[in-house]
Amino acid sequence: MDASLSMLANCEKLSLSTNCIEKIANLNGLKNLRILSLGRNNIKNLNGLEAVGDTLEELWISYNFIEKLKGIHVMKKLKILYMSNNLVKDWAEFVKLAELPCLEDLVFVGNPLEEKHSAENTWIDEATKRVPKLKKLDGTPVIKEDEEEDN
Repeated sequence: MDASLSMLANCEKLSLSTNCIEKIANLNGLKNLRILSLGRNNIKNLNGLEAVGDTLEELWISYNFIEKLKGIHVMKKLKILYMSNNLVKDWAEFVKLAELPCLEDLVFVGNPLEEKHSAENTWIDEATKRVPKLKKLDGTPVIKEDEEEDN
């Protein structure tokens, strides 16, 4: 992700999937970026997203090597986060997603945390308890307990 990206000031959707990218960088000039696709790279952390924290609505970052979610809180408008098949393995990291005020659609399948709790049939309950604003988890609409009582 080199400095020439800064020339894309009007770019709203940027797809850099399958590029052996190791770190998120040089997003400063992308003042209108709403969708960033970085799937199938070699990204290990979320540093570098600060530059698009006020505009980004969708982050597609599946099939990387992300274990920690440090830095995710800067994504003030993020609605959709697709981060399946990464390396997140504990709730301490997962709960950082609750700091995202607009997050409503999360795909987290294929992370060690999800695999462990899905095997125990506790994933959906535990995940939605920790990130209660979710409307969709792993492609399935989230049904809140108070909605179940209304039916």
